[in-house]
Amino acid sequence: MNDFDQSFLEFQAEQETRRSAEDWLVAFETALVSGDVVRIGALFHQDSHWRDVLAFTWDLTPVAGRDTIAARLAAEQARTGAHGFHLPPGRRAPRRVKRLGTDSVEAIFEFKTAEGRGAGIIRLSPDAGAMKAWLLSTTLQSLDGHEEKLGANRPTGAAYSRNFGGDNWADVRRKASAYEDREPTVLVIGAAQAGLSTAARLNQQGVDTLVVEKWPRIGDSWRQRYHSLALHNSIHLNHLPYMDFPPTWPKYIPKDMLGNWFEFYADVMEINCWTDTEFVGGTWDETEKRWTARLKRGDGTERVVRPKHLVFANGVSSYPMIPDLPGLEDFKGQVIHSEGFNSGAGWEGKNALILGTGSSANDIALDLHSHGVNTTLIQRGSTTVVSIDPSARLNEAIWDEGGLLEDLDLIVASATPPLVLKGYKAVVKRMVELDKEIIEGLKGIGFKHDMGEDEAGHQMKYFRRGGGYNLDAGSSMLMIKGEIGLLQYDRIERFSADGALLKDGTTVPADLIVLATGYFPQKELVRRALGEETAERIGPVWGLGADGQLNNMFRRTPQQGVWFIAGGLGVCRINSKYLALQIKAMELGKLGPL
Repeated sequence: MNDFDQSFLEFQAEQETRRSAEDWLVAFETALVSGDVVRIGALFHQDSHWRDVLAFTWDLTPVAGRDTIAARLAAEQARTGAHGFHLPPGRRAPRRVKRLGTDSVEAIFEFKTAEGRGAGIIRLSPDAGAMKAWLLSTTLQSLDGHEEKLGANRPTGAAYSRNFGGDNWADVRRKASAYEDREPTVLVIGAAQAGLSTAARLNQQGVDTLVVEKWPRIGDSWRQRYHSLALHNSIHLNHLPYMDFPPTWPKYIPKDMLGNWFEFYADVMEINCWTDTEFVGGTWDETEKRWTARLKRGDGTERVVRPKHLVFANGVSSYPMIPDLPGLEDFKGQVIHSEGFNSGAGWEGKNALILGTGSSANDIALDLHSHGVNTTLIQRGSTTVVSIDPSARLNEAIWDEGGLLEDLDLIVASATPPLVLKGYKAVVKRMVELDKEIIEGLKGIGFKHDMGEDEAGHQMKYFRRGGGYNLDAGSSMLMIKGEIGLLQYDRIERFSADGALLKDGTTVPADLIVLATGYFPQKELVRRALGEETAERIGPVWGLGADGQLNNMFRRTPQQGVWFIAGGLGVCRINSKYLALQIKAMELGKLGPL
């Protein structure tokens, strides 16, 4: 076969793939408008999945099973008025892919609703001679009349451009950030990836937003972490909204580099942020539907603001968890929580015990070891260990495909909880193969290792409990070689003045004990800031709920005006868009509280 024949066959295949997607969308819109549940259901496999993000249900809604999907679509369509389903130019073209072991036609589509513009994903495969959907996702992308001010829709700058005798841009920014003449509509607590992504999105929705950060500078929440820290996932999936990292940057971004970028990003994206300012508490006024939020400034003064919405964007965790360990009060050396650890410098030639075997514990162990510290990790519970490269990178597969970040994010956001779980379980099988030498070596020295509940790996552990795993940067092999020690906690009788007294009467000496014991869940922060009653009304934050999704994250909560966003940079980039759209919809009266 010559090159021309090959190209012609490829062209024919592309056209056939496109027709399959176009024909399905036409049939879907016709069935949807008819409201006929049977007709809608005929377009889906029996075992099919639909994830809606705000477009039909004004929530993050996973639905499973053909009949349930058809009934829900028909019920929601009367209000949603979805129409105009089409394959958009400029986005990834329909293509044949294998997803979760199924050969499929995957296509990105766009559509309109009564409220705005939407986009989604379909995955089709044959069933009884017809192409039917085993996955449908629908997401709201913008509200009519309130589109993001991007590209040709960018602001003119007329308010300050060549405004001779009046305020220039810097004047406008200073006044906007001072809040001397108005109250913010939204108060965002925390100026790292979650808070900055949310504020940038809200700015684009025209929602007046103030971010408060307890550290003196934006980015200090990363700068103040241990000296050797760098991100454990690749740069290409970690961009913030609207502005990518420079193409010259390293694959794994060092913490200080990231902190500096956050500071730069906040300035460029015109985010109103008060640093050296801590949110210390708030009360809800049911009559006025506003919060009275108390902010403590670095100079000891207090400022009160009255926003309609509080967005907690200060991480999955809250306060350091300090366990009550027998005899620890007798220890004569230094005890610090991992949050307070900076560097092994100054501890050369000393002995260190690290309580914990998660990522932070192992990174700290590497840092101490590199400074000539005799270092031992203390393991309490079984831990999932995954190499950063190649194994952890398997979870970056979608972003590795390349193309528009917007398209890749849409694909990632399309998966329902059962599909997410299925995908991670499939990846874990490959991880175990790739990390076989490390896993067997760790087990050989008595390390308690697992691949997570139901063999779903470290990522599901993160969603379920926020920890319990180590993205291995090299400490595992050092443990296997005996260069870093391993001590099982159940061998310890108690801590003593000189270190850890074992049940056999010997002592493991220590000058430093690092408690890499994690943090209280976010609910504890809510309890201290908003009170027990509000915390109980909201319920758990993070962890998986009954619908398989993260509890109270990125969506309305049982307490009006309280929102949560957390996670890695990619998670925050994707979900900040949907959180901002919900707040804007509430401000427009299109969406009410739960």
